[in-house]
Formats: sequence, C-alpha cells, structure tokens
Amino acid sequence: MSIITKKFRESPFEPLRFHMTTVMECIAFVRPMFEAVRDGKQEDLQAIAKKVFKTEHDADMIKDEIRQTIPKRFFLPVYRGDLLGYLKLQDDMADAVEDLAVLLTLKKLTFPKPLVDPAFEYLDKVEDVCHQTRGIGDFLPTLVEGDMAGKEAEEVLSLIAAVDKAEWEADRLQYTLSQKLFEHEDEMKPSDLMLWFKVFHELGQLANFAEKTGDRLRRMLAT
Repeated sequence: MSIITKKFRESPFEPLRFHMTTVMECIAFVRPMFEAVRDGKQEDLQAIAKKVFKTEHDADMIKDEIRQTIPKRFFLPVYRGDLLGYLKLQDDMADAVEDLAVLLTLKKLTFPKPLVDPAFEYLDKVEDVCHQTRGIGDFLPTLVEGDMAGKEAEEVLSLIAAVDKAEWEADRLQYTLSQKLFEHEDEMKPSDLMLWFKVFHELGQLANFAEKTGDRLRRMLAT
C-alpha cells in the first residue's frame, strides 16, 4: 500500500496536506534565490535552482499519485472535481517557484539597488500569503470531522478572507515595485528590465495561486 493510499484512509484531505508540505519546501527556496541574486552569488543561485527543480518534481509526483489514487470507493465529503482543483492550485504554487528559478538563472542578473528593499518587502508579503494558505490547509481534517460546517468552517472562512486581503496587499506592492522598476529603465539593459518585470510578475502569480487555493476551499464549504 502506497503512502498516499494510507493517508487517504486517515482522511480524504491528508494527501493534500502531504502534497502541500512539499510545495512549501519549494517555496522556502524563493528567498535564498533572491538573496543570492542580491549578493551576486551565482554559484549559490544555480545550486538553489537545482533544489527547486527537484522539489517541484517531487511535488508533481505526489500530485500525480494522488490523482491516480482517488478511488470512487472512498467516501469524499466534497466533490471529487473540487478536491482535484484544490490539488492543482497547490501544485501551481510549486510551478510558479520553478518558473522563478528559470527566470533568475537565464542570465546573470544584477539586483538594482533602489529595488532591493521594496522587492524584499514584496517577497515578505507573498510569503505571508503562502504561509497563511498553508495554515488553512491544516484545518482540513477537522473540517471533515465537522461535516464541512459549524464553528471550524466559520473560522476557516475568516482565515480565507485574511488570505484574500494579504494577496490584495501583495498586488499593491507589486504595482509599486513595477513603477520603481520603470523609473530606472534608462539605467538598465532592456533584457534585464524585461526579466525583472517577469520575475516580479511570477512572484505575484505565486501569491495569486495561494489565494485561489483558499478560494477553492471556500467553494467546497459552500457546496
């Protein structure tokens, strides 16, 4: 019996929590990658990127096994499609980290000094969105015990609203950071300008996928 099958026997949501653990391991590499670029440590960046690619692949393998293991004989308190949609959005978070690793290693990038502080402030908020989403996932087994209703569901809905707010704040920081980026476009190579814009956009995508994960759970609670 595979570990995923065993976790399904514990709870329909245990495999999703297991997958999220690997996704968060992937997300943990984002800050070290940004720090390596800031400090001009290309070898460190390449080494971290390799870890990202491996961890994202691990998350993909877990996702695929979960998809293949959700049998109809298991009672699910939610629609199977919603469960798979929730899983996909979690996996999209890991995909976004992989995309960031690709963008940051396409060429040797220099971190524009005026952007360092606002960029890390933005990163702080994106990480906050992801960690809050992870916290919501920890309630999944309890929600099942409460038939996806009651006090636990109300608490989770409140947490999801907090994630929505944090993601909105991340969007605002992304906009301000993008403005600052273009304020210095004359000092940058066009390729660097383009890459940094894509990097900041992809970081925003990470927050977006985290927020959508919470929104998918809201949908499950509403059905």
